[in-house]
Amino acid sequence: MATVTLTADNFDDVAQRDGIVLVDFWAEWCGPCRAFAPVFARAAEKHPDIVFGKVDTEDQPELSERFGISSIPTVMAIRDGVIVFAEPGALPEAVLENVIQQVRDLDMEEVRRRLPS
Repeated sequence: MATVTLTADNFDDVAQRDGIVLVDFWAEWCGPCRAFAPVFARAAEKHPDIVFGKVDTEDQPELSERFGISSIPTVMAIRDGVIVFAEPGALPEAVLENVIQQVRDLDMEEVRRRLPS
């Protein structure tokens, strides 16, 4: 599956869906972002049941500000509308696969019980 461009207009619609959404916050000028892009794209092809979204931080500064993105690339994982992972840095392919498996394995009832009211 190809990646989806996320903007302030469509982010909430995509992120609030059931299932997993992985988001790559990036910028064209960022060398580590460019190095991570093929890793993210391969994962998108390997996991067609997951939405892989990309936020261009130069084009969408309001999303960067909203989520406190201060370093790119940053990968964020959202499951069933809940942010369950966010970490800056270009993840190696094996680490990204591990994150995906951990997000798949989450007990979302337990996650929701731990959320502040």
